[in-house]
Amino acid sequence: MQTPATPEPRDTIVLVGHGMVGQRFLESLAERKVTETARVVVLCEEPRPAYDRVHLSSYFDGTSPEELSMVEDGFMERHGIELYVGDPATALDRAARTVTARSGRTFRYDTLVLATGSYAFVPPCPGSGAAGAFVYRTIEDLLAIEEYAKDAATGLVVGGGLLGLEAAGALKGLGLATHIVEFAPRLMAVQVDEGGGHALRRTVAGMGLEVRTGVGGQEIRTGGDGAVRAMVLTDGTEVPTDLVVFAAGVRPRDELARAAGLAVGERGGVVVDGACRTSDPRVFAIGECAQAADGRVYGLVAPGYEMAKAAAETIAGAERSFTGADTSTKLKLLGVDVASFGDAHGAAAGCLDVVYSDSRAGVYKKLVVSPAGELLGGVLVGDADSYGMLRPLTGTVPPVPPEQLVLPAGLGAPAALGADALPAGAVVCSCHNVTKGAILDAVAEHGCATVPEVKKCTKAGTGCGSCVKLLGQLLPASGEGGLCGCFSQTRAELYEIVRVRGITEYATLLDTHGREAARGGEGCEICKPTVASILASLAPTIGVDGYVLAGEQAALQDTNDHFLANMQRNGSYSIVPRIPGGEITPEKLIVIGEVARDYGLYTKITGGQRIDLFGARVDQLPGIWARLVDAGFESGHAYGKSLRTVKSCVGSTWCRYGVQDSVRMAIDLELRYRGLRSPHKLKSAVSGCARECAEARGKDFGVIATANGWNLYVGGNGGAEPRHADLLAQDLSDAELVRLIDRFLMFYIRTADRLERTSTWLERIEGGLDHVRDVVVHDKLALCDELEALMRAHVAGYRDEWAETLNDPERLGRFVSFVNAPGTPDPSVRFVPERDQMKPDLPLLSITPLTSAAAVAEPSLEGTPA
Repeated sequence: MQTPATPEPRDTIVLVGHGMVGQRFLESLAERKVTETARVVVLCEEPRPAYDRVHLSSYFDGTSPEELSMVEDGFMERHGIELYVGDPATALDRAARTVTARSGRTFRYDTLVLATGSYAFVPPCPGSGAAGAFVYRTIEDLLAIEEYAKDAATGLVVGGGLLGLEAAGALKGLGLATHIVEFAPRLMAVQVDEGGGHALRRTVAGMGLEVRTGVGGQEIRTGGDGAVRAMVLTDGTEVPTDLVVFAAGVRPRDELARAAGLAVGERGGVVVDGACRTSDPRVFAIGECAQAADGRVYGLVAPGYEMAKAAAETIAGAERSFTGADTSTKLKLLGVDVASFGDAHGAAAGCLDVVYSDSRAGVYKKLVVSPAGELLGGVLVGDADSYGMLRPLTGTVPPVPPEQLVLPAGLGAPAALGADALPAGAVVCSCHNVTKGAILDAVAEHGCATVPEVKKCTKAGTGCGSCVKLLGQLLPASGEGGLCGCFSQTRAELYEIVRVRGITEYATLLDTHGREAARGGEGCEICKPTVASILASLAPTIGVDGYVLAGEQAALQDTNDHFLANMQRNGSYSIVPRIPGGEITPEKLIVIGEVARDYGLYTKITGGQRIDLFGARVDQLPGIWARLVDAGFESGHAYGKSLRTVKSCVGSTWCRYGVQDSVRMAIDLELRYRGLRSPHKLKSAVSGCARECAEARGKDFGVIATANGWNLYVGGNGGAEPRHADLLAQDLSDAELVRLIDRFLMFYIRTADRLERTSTWLERIEGGLDHVRDVVVHDKLALCDELEALMRAHVAGYRDEWAETLNDPERLGRFVSFVNAPGTPDPSVRFVPERDQMKPDLPLLSITPLTSAAAVAEPSLEGTPA
């Protein structure tokens, strides 16, 4: 009998700490197949696995702790990783090579990796342990702040840096009057210069927050119950407050290493070499707990990820060094875009500044350049849209003068400066060190066609998210960028050019802003309908006829808009009258029935509460619509990139569960936004209660009634990846609801790409829902007056397109089946019904569907018209 072979002993790798950097280390081990040959144990102090601490504050906007998780479902099980949550390491015995956890578990290790991160620093301050005093670091901290704030009216944040402003935003969002105290002379002193700090402070103060700089917290005063009552500042000022949050920076968690005798830096942090080894070669340290070989303790996720990869590769046998990382940052703090990159403070000898400042709009931009024109760094406050392009250009001489790089879009930046201006080696995603070349390889070699596919393939865009917009611009593998071969600008940029410069004709736009090779030409099938839509959207404000078949507009339209009807797969057309809110009279129902009968049309009650009529020839459209218009119907715009329907339940008028009149609101909204031309079709719904019978959360903008008014949801619809809408605002009055929808729709129309649904736009636009809420609810960009004015102009200028067409004999001339048949149909052509063929694999069905007329041309044997 053969003795079974004794399994080879496996090395044990113990990871102490399971934050973002710790999880990236585990992923790197798995990528290098180390988890197949080694036992991996993880001791996690928090009661949950690794989560996205960069976007921690999104919890207050409705993101659940589960949604913040960084651990893919099944990851630990697939790779055999043992994870112990809520069980931190408490002792390290380097001689015995053991780690003991709080639970008493002891693990022997062959390799130990410390990823213990950092802790929130609380300055010496009497009373800092009082009830109502918190730090801002973990999900548990946020849960505690949220609960305590229910009985608070005022909050104070100590610290005006990244975490401080995030904490202030959270308190403001919880409804507290909020104070910010910063010891430095300006907010975000590490990231921005004096000018940027002034711009940021003006904007923050304009939101109603009280900002004090140049002072610190000296003492917390409490009441008889031991709870916070006030904060005394270092200048003697006493600020009454119910709650204090300390967000004054972080310090490395190196106590375990200190106790075990590992070398620690003078100002904290476990000392490591280039491979992230500590003074004990069997122990590594990564992330915020480590002092890198350059003497720095990095407090950002990108350097931590690079350290995690260096340690994993070294453990796997392929020595790799961490040589530093990009410390650029881009965040949205209190709704304000703030970014800095490279030599933001201009420390390089002989460097020069290029500055653009608009204090009224709260925008400040500074670029630091060398005397030779090389871009060294910059600061962006209030408008950081160009960050994705500027940061990768750092260290190069940009293709245009630096002053053009800081001017607002459409006023200075030339059309040619797009993603194609970046060299292949430019780092697009600093969090994961992904270059432009790697992204283009993912597109060309792996067939990635969408941003989610590029993210999955390269990990670009899965860190802080600041590069997502640039990823989208890089998707065309040709590197052409822009809308098409005729225009290097995006649709949003063309919208701004048309709006600001009052351009009223496509030919003028092409000749003045098109690519050099396209000027004087006729354009293409991509840009012509796109520009037509822009001109129609802006028609009332730039002084052009908004009718899509007027003048030059007619030549720009695609087939559907050209005939004001949807072409179906058989070559016939559909007729879709508007039925606002689904409400219709018996008389109008009779007219629709008679039209369908007389023209032999197939009728269908749609999911949008309308009646579609299918099977009409193009020459029949005017006659059909003449009868419908006479009966009071108007175009339902089923053919256009515009509002389709506003679906509704019966609401409080009939339903015993209804709390608001959803039908009335649906009708009002549909009549307000009918004919609104947009980048893609728009659908809406209004539900009269939370039972959601109108399915409002599946719409581009959906409304659900509450006992206190209306909740507004945005960005839901179908497509390649259907998504539910997100809550934008709640308990709105009728007027507030309409005002926010006005702003939302106009902001979408203004900034979306060609054929981009609101769902995709909301995912793509930098800052996502948070940014949209800041713009349309909080008016962060001071655009709301303009957005509302644009919508008012649309409402005032609305005209029914079919009624306009029927009143103009010249326009009716286009509705012929063939170019040589201006009058009645050619008698030699016969239109026959489609033949229905029941599928033999459906034996249980005996229903014969109605048929529709098909535009099938065949010789007429009788020689008479069909």
